[in-house]
Amino acid sequence: MLPFLRGRVASFLPAFAGWAHVLRTQHNAWIHAAISLAVFALGFWLELGRRDWVLILLTVAQVWLAEFFNTAVEIVVDLASPEQHDLAKLAKDVGAGAVVVAATVAVIVGLLVFGPPLWARLASSL
Repeated sequence: MLPFLRGRVASFLPAFAGWAHVLRTQHNAWIHAAISLAVFALGFWLELGRRDWVLILLTVAQVWLAEFFNTAVEIVVDLASPEQHDLAKLAKDVGAGAVVVAATVAVIVGLLVFGPPLWARLASSL
């Protein structure tokens, strides 16, 4: 049983290495991290309900997943095509576009989820 558990724990190490690589090398990931922390803090302050938390968690995960996949696409494209190529650029642009879509949807979901309780909290303090 112990070797099985060690194997399962060890299987997560490459995933954490990938996550660390993204945080270390992708400047936009730093922005995602700061905004994620701010969103979670705001959610706790507003005492969001369970369904709102589900929406926020799924939306934050969507942005992170888009950033991870975009980074993976960039790495693979650089490996396959170290020289400048129109298709390599296009692949990178499409990956970056996916991050923009995810982030835009996150802003919209954030406004829909946080807007009413934030407005109510601010209005009650006036």
